[in-house]
Amino acid sequence: MLSTTSLADFLRKANERLPEEAERVLQALLEQGNMNKEDLSLSARVKRAVLDHIIMQLYALGLVEISTEGKSKICSATKLGNEFFSLVKAG
Repeated sequence: MLSTTSLADFLRKANERLPEEAERVLQALLEQGNMNKEDLSLSARVKRAVLDHIIMQLYALGLVEISTEGKSKICSATKLGNEFFSLVKAG
């Protein structure tokens, strides 16, 4: 049987499975704009090794994009990431 879940319900469930640091990472990107991983690690107060794991989870959900500029990976929040953050903050 196929169940239908709204996007809002899906995102709420996804948030339950994300590490608590994910909210800080997404918030930093939304407030400060695009950043490389080093700056993002400092801004979000997340260890670099943990940040890589979180970024991949957020990327898989479509909440962040990753681009390459030279040797740096630049992270940015997507429109869905902004809506996700608003939904999560609303409770």
